[in-house]
Amino acid sequence: MERRSLLSATAGALVLSGLAQAPAEAAPASDLVTTFNVVSDIQGDLGDFAQALQDIRATNPNSSGLAVAGDITPRGYDFEYADVQKVLDRNPKPREVAWAIGNHEFYVPKWADPNTLAQSTWPNGTTEDSLFRSFHRFAKRSTVYAETTFGGIPVLTLGTERYMKYHDASLWDEVWISDAQFQWLEDRLQYWARRRKPVMVVTHHPLPNTVSGTRSKIYQSDYLQPDRLLGLLGRHRDVFLFSGHTHWDLTLSDWYVRRVVPGTANLDGFSVVNTGAVQTGFADNGQGGESTVPGHFNQGLQVDVYRDRVVIRARDFATGSWMKQVSVPLATRI
Repeated sequence: MERRSLLSATAGALVLSGLAQAPAEAAPASDLVTTFNVVSDIQGDLGDFAQALQDIRATNPNSSGLAVAGDITPRGYDFEYADVQKVLDRNPKPREVAWAIGNHEFYVPKWADPNTLAQSTWPNGTTEDSLFRSFHRFAKRSTVYAETTFGGIPVLTLGTERYMKYHDASLWDEVWISDAQFQWLEDRLQYWARRRKPVMVVTHHPLPNTVSGTRSKIYQSDYLQPDRLLGLLGRHRDVFLFSGHTHWDLTLSDWYVRRVVPGTANLDGFSVVNTGAVQTGFADNGQGGESTVPGHFNQGLQVDVYRDRVVIRARDFATGSWMKQVSVPLATRI
């Protein structure tokens, strides 16, 4: 079939409003390669996390995986990770789970004990290494970056390798990526491009000038090396970057964008998708800040990978309803 060509631009971010709001075309079930789900920002809201898992089972029983785009816990205590695991154990879930690390996984040093906030005495005897060890034990791996597959589709998780407050007193949650992680990402993107597979990249922090909220000063400086990361992702037409952190409402028009990176040969850009949040939702307050979305907020995504397109659907777990969807043509048929 003839594929619809995506618009291109030389500016940093391109929002395809018409494409993002249009219903996905019906596709034969035989063309479906796999389906999976994405959530983020649980942050201790375990009731809503359980609700999301139940809804995913009901609406997508054949889901091949669940990607969690960071802020798994409210602070990063081992007992908080254990509480998340209990919810997973007590509810239906996809067999594969891919975890990305978030800034809330590094908040133990702000507390003298779990009940006493003590930022003035940061880090309260907590070592940086212990925070990474807690994440590694929970995620059952030895690095913050990792690769898995959901139904044969590669899923790469990225994350900071330093909590920057330990290295620079003027910083807090900024993302620092090592040369090793950058090289690994470049190698994996090239590997899967040669095999004509779309690549799903999951990271907690959003890149500047992409999805909802990222034109605000609040999120402009999340990455210490944003251009290097954009330069790698921007070369690949069939990369899909899922980011959390902002909690911004998936009803917003720029929940999905194509990010074109100047200087790359890929003038169609790559896909960037906001993941919403399990916990509290936010939106623009009109004054350069954020306002809380009223009511019960609990949102996430379902991703259906077909041989010639990827359909991303925004889900309201609280109301059990679909919000919108986008159908993104692939450059090559799987």
